[in-house]
Amino acid sequence: MRLLTPIIPDPGAPLGRANPVAKLGAALVILVALFASLDGVTAGLVLVALVALLPVSGLSARALLGRAWPAGVAAVSIGVFNVLFAGEQLGPTAVDYGPLRIGADTLVNGAGLALRLVAIVLAGLLATATSDPVDIADALVQQLRVSPRFAIGVLAALRLLPLLAREWQILGMARRARGVEAGRSPIAAIRLFAGRLLSLLVGAIRRGSRMALAMEARGFGASPCRSVARPQRMRISDWGWIIGAVALAAGAVATSLALGTWRPLLG
Repeated sequence: MRLLTPIIPDPGAPLGRANPVAKLGAALVILVALFASLDGVTAGLVLVALVALLPVSGLSARALLGRAWPAGVAAVSIGVFNVLFAGEQLGPTAVDYGPLRIGADTLVNGAGLALRLVAIVLAGLLATATSDPVDIADALVQQLRVSPRFAIGVLAALRLLPLLAREWQILGMARRARGVEAGRSPIAAIRLFAGRLLSLLVGAIRRGSRMALAMEARGFGASPCRSVARPQRMRISDWGWIIGAVALAAGAVATSLALGTWRPLLG
């Protein structure tokens, strides 16, 4: 399962050096703006700006596309579904093919929805994939005062993703070695996929239970005070990412307002 394999960014890239909390805060600002705006202009401008950040993110565009393509397919599918099964086709008819009639406004709304979803996924990936899991846990504890139990739980979950991907491949090879194949039957393929997923889930629960017992045996959480091995600080450049996200969100909304295309979520 290649999708669970973490992307290794360039630690020397400007976005890779930023504090994880600053990146999460910037992503949150963009997410709020995208959720509050229903038009495609705001989402399109934000998406263009996020794509322009790829050279300074330290992420390979090919590796990022290899992990994020299911989200892109899902976003486009949701947009197409909303266009085809809209309760009312708005605007002049843009597509008239047999029983299929699609309004221009409905088509624009569906495209805007797809752009919003793609921009939301890309903002989340840029904030999380450019940060080391250890740095994320340390920053959550030091900057946001999150409980160490929660932060270490997040770290353990992120560290286990490559192991889950490896086990998924092992399960598939074990089934092929036993001659268990779906053939050309889609029903058999779904049944085998569900069984393989259940085996992976059971293994993950067992591993999580053993890890929790091991941490308890080592005294994790016994003392309310914990020392800091890797200090995380918010520098001026880190605040700059948050300010830049605010400026991007405000500029996108202002441009949409100037063009008369802005559609708020409430109102």
